[in-house]
Amino acid sequence: MTTAELPALDVAGRIDRLRALFPEAGIDALFVTRLVNIRYLTGFTGSAALLLVGPDEVLFVSDGRYKDQSADQLAAAGVPARIEISGTEQKKIVHDAAAAGGYARVGLEAHGVTWSQQRSFASEWFPGAELVPTENLVEGLRRVKDAGEVARIRAACAIADAAFANVAPRLRDRPTELEFGLDLEFEMRRLGASAMSFEPIVAAGPNGAKPHARPSARRIEPGELLVLDFGCIVDGYCSDMTRTVSVGDPGPEARHMYDVVLESQRAGREAVRQGVETAAVDKACRDVIAEAGWADAFLHGTGHGVGLEIHEDPRVSATGRGTLATGYVVTVEPGVYLTGIGGVRIEDTVVVTPGGCDILTASPKDLVL
Repeated sequence: MTTAELPALDVAGRIDRLRALFPEAGIDALFVTRLVNIRYLTGFTGSAALLLVGPDEVLFVSDGRYKDQSADQLAAAGVPARIEISGTEQKKIVHDAAAAGGYARVGLEAHGVTWSQQRSFASEWFPGAELVPTENLVEGLRRVKDAGEVARIRAACAIADAAFANVAPRLRDRPTELEFGLDLEFEMRRLGASAMSFEPIVAAGPNGAKPHARPSARRIEPGELLVLDFGCIVDGYCSDMTRTVSVGDPGPEARHMYDVVLESQRAGREAVRQGVETAAVDKACRDVIAEAGWADAFLHGTGHGVGLEIHEDPRVSATGRGTLATGYVVTVEPGVYLTGIGGVRIEDTVVVTPGGCDILTASPKDLVL
C-alpha cells in the first residue's frame, strides 16, 4: 500500500481540541516548539518550525527552506494558519504576534524546553507575558489515534512482518548480528518504509540477556535464542515488534523460558481493553513470569504507546498511571533475561478497543525456525 492509498489524517480539528484544554491549563496561548507536536497539529514534516496557538489565530514560523512546503502541507491538512517565513526575524515575529493577541499567560512545553531557552523566551520573546509550564497538552491528544493514524501504523507493521518473513531464512547461513540487522533494515526500506523506528536489536545467545543490546560482529549460531526487536516508519508513524527465534532446537531450558514469556504476553494482550489501568496490563504479564520464578529477570515495563514517536504515552508499567481508552496504540512486550544464558522477549503492537484489542503485528510466534 502506498501513502496515497492510505486514508486521510484528521489534522484540521486538532488545534481546536488543543484550545479546549487552555482554560484548565491556565493559559491564553501555547508556544509549540517540539517538531513532532507541530507535525501532529499542522501536517508539516520539515526540520525547523515554531507554532504559536492562540484562541483565534495560529502563527506558523519557519525559514526559507520551507516556504513552499509549509504552505502546501498546511493547506493540504486544512489548517488555517498565518505562515511567516524568516531566517533572522523569527523572534520578532512571535513577539509581535503575542503582543498583538494580548496573551497574558503563554504556555511552554515544559519537557521540551531547555533552561536556556526558557530564559530567552521570558526576557526576549514574551517579555510582557507570564510563561506557564505545561505538561503533555499535545501529547495527551496524540494518545488516541484516528483511523488514518492507525492505518499508517498498521501499514508499518505489515512491512515489518513481510520483511521478517523474507529475511528469516538467511539465519541458517550464520550471519553476524550486524549483517542480519542490515538485512532487516534493507528489506523494510525495499518494501516501502521511509525509515526505521529505531536501530534493530539483534541479540543472539548471551547477548540476548541485554534488553537493548546493539548488534555486534558475533555470529548467530544454531540452537541459541535470538531476540529480534525492530520496526519501521510509514508516513511518519512507527511500528514495533519483537520475536525470539532459534535456528534448531535451543534445548529444554530455553524452550521453558520461551513458553513462560509467550504465556505472559498472551495474558497481557488479553488484559488490554478500554477502561483497564495500564498498571493492570503490566501486572497480568508480570504475574505469569513471577509464578515461574523469574520475577527479577523481567527487567523493564510491559509496554508503551506508539505513534509519531516510537516511545510515547501511555506507559504500560508497574508505575504507569492512567487508563487505556479506545484508539490508544500500545505494545505488550514482556521478557525474561538471564545473564550468561540469553533472553526471550515477545512483543506485539495493538490498538485498544472497547472489548479488547486489535493486534497489528502478525508475524508467527514459532520459536524454532
